Amino acid sequence: MQQVSREQGDVNTGELRAAYVDALDAETRQWLERDAKVFFHQALSTPVMNVLARTEGAWLEDLQGRRYLDLHGNGVHNAGFSNPEVIAASMAQLQACLAFTPRRYTNIPAVKLAEKLVEITPEQLTRVLFCPGGSEAIEMAISLAKYITGRWKTVSYWDSYHGNGFQSISAGGEEHFSGGLGPLMPGAYHLEFPNYYRNPWNLTDMEAIDDLYIRSLEILLKRNPDIAAIIAEPISATPVIPSEYYWKRIREICDQYGIFLIFDEIIEGFGRTGKWFACEHYVTPDVLVLGKSLGGGILPLAGIVTREEYNVLQHRSIGHFTHEKNPLSAAAGLAGIEYIEKNGLVQNSENLGNYLLERLLALQDQFPVIGHVAGRGLHLGIDLVRNRQTKERAERYAERIMYHCLNNGLALKVIEGNILTMRPSLVITRDDCDFILETLKHALEQISPD
Repeated sequence: MQQVSREQGDVNTGELRAAYVDALDAETRQWLERDAKVFFHQALSTPVMNVLARTEGAWLEDLQGRRYLDLHGNGVHNAGFSNPEVIAASMAQLQACLAFTPRRYTNIPAVKLAEKLVEITPEQLTRVLFCPGGSEAIEMAISLAKYITGRWKTVSYWDSYHGNGFQSISAGGEEHFSGGLGPLMPGAYHLEFPNYYRNPWNLTDMEAIDDLYIRSLEILLKRNPDIAAIIAEPISATPVIPSEYYWKRIREICDQYGIFLIFDEIIEGFGRTGKWFACEHYVTPDVLVLGKSLGGGILPLAGIVTREEYNVLQHRSIGHFTHEKNPLSAAAGLAGIEYIEKNGLVQNSENLGNYLLERLLALQDQFPVIGHVAGRGLHLGIDLVRNRQTKERAERYAERIMYHCLNNGLALKVIEGNILTMRPSLVITRDDCDFILETLKHALEQISPD
């Protein structure tokens, strides 16, 4: 069997996965078998690990009635799973007999959602374009950059994921998604994302580290004057949190060379990092790419928000999608944003994120297997290592911790083989945070490092 990359998440093979599935009841295993018979098999999905009966708030519930506080949610659950206000808005839209709008027409929910995005994103961003999913939104952003600049090359980062479209998969930096496909988008260059804990020079001064990473970009730009865009998550999925200095310098370089700065906030947007958008910690991009929680947690919806001066492609169509202005998706998305706004969930993300980060750092002092802890808002990661000096990744141990937590009602995700990532719904409470900490501490106490 070919080895499966663990960059994007835990995989559906191995002894621990098999043991977890074997312990499920007969009805659940029957549905898993039926799922496996009809769905296309992939490393990160089918065959799947369990069958859900309910998703509500920050929690999942399986067929056996077991509940899990979900720290993954595929990024759609900022306003909570099955949010009653989002459901009510969606039902009202269906009952209004306006669930779809053909091209050449608009509708009130789509206009209101676009206006709300202009209101809550940085003030320089005033033009909106919707599409069904994040991959398509990245495609639109890159196409816009190429048209406006008249150039065709891009720069993005290794180990990043931006979707599975032709341009988005090329911009992504994970071999798992591009390997074996042959030639993809020409002119797609990649650099290392700034990583202060795992930088190759073993330096500790953040600005010195940033300057070395930036030097790689400057060398690339001198030899490739036809770069249209730099595409990045302002904070990576693990997360790795760049300094303000880094993104300020990248913004200056983009302005110097006339390059678009595209921020992919499909995960980080809508309060995840303690601000409405992660770019607010840094600089304003030329294009902000949104998705996942934009659909209110129940419907697929994505899009871009960009600057007024780029609204000059009346002779082209970079977002020619059937469901571009779907009123049902727009109603759900607007209700989700209004719920986050009304209930102060962005501030909740900052407050509880700080609470979790402080206590995770305390666990790091207690358990040598925790090599590094990073977080901004409710976007946190724990880097587990076999040795703090060598920083060797404790991949087997991380997987054991994940399944121990899962069996105790806490659903984590492992990225890059050893990093426990935590991205709960923004509706979580202090009690939920204590449950996270207690469950994780118990797992670390019960399971000996490899």
